[in-house]
Amino acid sequence: MRIGELASRVGVSVRALRYYEEQDLLASARSPSGQRQYPDSAVDRVQLIQQLYSAGLSSRAIVELLPCVETGDVTPALLDRLSAERDR
Repeated sequence: MRIGELASRVGVSVRALRYYEEQDLLASARSPSGQRQYPDSAVDRVQLIQQLYSAGLSSRAIVELLPCVETGDVTPALLDRLSAERDR
């Protein structure tokens, strides 16, 4: 799906999606004409990113957390980092 469709489906701005890409929170493929293309799974990922931002996490903390959410591999060091981020 294209960036406008993803933005519409999750209720965020196109600018927010571009920011997520700049922060390495979200990835897209490019069409031959250069348009961003997202898989259907991007809807769930953007919703998760939004929830983590709403919980007060920084983009840097979210970048560290997302791979753990996807694999289920949460380390004690990451839990300490999240606690510190939450307490900020």
